[in-house]
Amino acid sequence: MMGEELNASHVSDRGLLGDRAYALVDQTTGKVASAKNPRKWGRLFDFRASFVDPPKIGGKIPAVRITLPDGRLTLSDKAEASSLLSEALSAQIRLMTSSLEKPSYEEYWPDIEGLANREKVTEELMPPQTFFDLATIHVLTTATIDRLRELYPQGRFEVRRFRPNVVVEPSPAVKEFVENAWVHRTLAIGEEVRLRVTGPCTRCVMTTLAQGDLPRDLGILRAAARYNQVNV
Repeated sequence: MMGEELNASHVSDRGLLGDRAYALVDQTTGKVASAKNPRKWGRLFDFRASFVDPPKIGGKIPAVRITLPDGRLTLSDKAEASSLLSEALSAQIRLMTSSLEKPSYEEYWPDIEGLANREKVTEELMPPQTFFDLATIHVLTTATIDRLRELYPQGRFEVRRFRPNVVVEPSPAVKEFVENAWVHRTLAIGEEVRLRVTGPCTRCVMTTLAQGDLPRDLGILRAAARYNQVNV
């Protein structure tokens, strides 16, 4: 689903407080519903979700307000939420807050040179008892977005297409894909937060899908594959 932009957040070893607290699970397969398989779940980007109240440390995760494609609203703590989502997605869906023991999702790999698979759907495992794809925090710089715009000016490279947790704006002198040099280093945010960069973020077909007014564009992923080993 489309998420929300935050100006502040609590950070822990499990990422931003409240991030990936909820997920939709396909009752037929037991897998997490993900737009990484757009042939099945591409319509998820027609939905929008936001917390009713900001999450608080030590408190219960608050409910989320979900806007359906037809404009109807529901709350995650309402009994009818799962049935409304199932109806809208034409699938048997369960909205969950407790993560699965061995969560997984389906991923479609388009026919783009540089991807690990091509024109194939695979099952991908998620970290146990979480709803994260891989890492708990994704950091992206405006320098990388600016460079990709230069390399593929026809594409609309915008931060919201890549859905990072943290956006860093380097000094104007910093060019190219600066994050690549941060792997295995530690980033400091303010007085308390320290982030250990474990690796680059390899992107998937989700970055090519229509999101709000952003158009569908396979060229986005092609550019990432051609110029930065599929990483953004």
